[in-house]
Amino acid sequence: MANPTITNSSYSGEFAGKYLGAALLSAKTLDEGAITILPNIKYKAAMKVGAFSNLVRSADCDFDATTSGLTLTEKVLTPSEMQVNLQICRKELHQDWEAAQMGFSAFDELPPLFSDYVIARVAAEVAKATETSIWSGTAGEGSFNGFSTELGGDGTVVDVAAGGAITATNVVAKLGAIVDAIPSGVYGKEDLTIYISQNIAKAYISAQAALGYRELYNVGQTEMNFQGIKLFTTGGLADNTAVAAQASNLFFGTGLLDDRNEVKVIDMADLDGSQNVRVVMRYTAGIQYGIGSDIVLLS
Repeated sequence: MANPTITNSSYSGEFAGKYLGAALLSAKTLDEGAITILPNIKYKAAMKVGAFSNLVRSADCDFDATTSGLTLTEKVLTPSEMQVNLQICRKELHQDWEAAQMGFSAFDELPPLFSDYVIARVAAEVAKATETSIWSGTAGEGSFNGFSTELGGDGTVVDVAAGGAITATNVVAKLGAIVDAIPSGVYGKEDLTIYISQNIAKAYISAQAALGYRELYNVGQTEMNFQGIKLFTTGGLADNTAVAAQASNLFFGTGLLDDRNEVKVIDMADLDGSQNVRVVMRYTAGIQYGIGSDIVLLS
């Protein structure tokens, strides 16, 4: 098979929304709709959070609005600008791409063009980085503040101490402590979820196996839950960390149709005679939550 080539015009953003959408929404949390997604944020999104006071009172003949009130606070979601600037030599991916084209692959659908193949490989890494940032990111290089960071600095969030490593021996007690801390107004809500790290998930499955429920969480049999509350496992959370919240109270924002989004694959052969290929992606991403007092953080 001939060396993979990229057309002289190079791929340059015609389907940027498609590829960025695939990159971002292939992050497990977003792909499975585990939190609320706010797309197409141009710059920032302001969310109004309302709290009523003394709404119901004993009836009489008068109208008196002074005894009831509505307090509005504002939470702002400002996606951070992110980018990928990558230069690779064709030879580094040539063997993999050639094998894929000849059918030596476990995947049924493969990009027919080398440029698409490169984008797909990069997009998979973007998705992984996005998942990590959503849950445990900090506002450093290549990341944005995630839920663990934001919730950890909010005094209204209900905190539960992990108290060390979570194992099969103590995982049931730790999850029980999370459930006990969930506010009464949130407990029982349909979208209430306990988001757990991978080590907590492994400990919980081990604990269930030790109790004789070895077949309970076989693939395709049933989704994992604790006392009727859905457990959502994400590799984005650090070990021994969990968040209990409604999916409708956790938000991810991006600007998939924003003019700042860009995907380019540039063949450098005609520019400098090299075999290098440059990949450029630019996009925005960020998180926010609504009511901190409705959220429990185990850390």
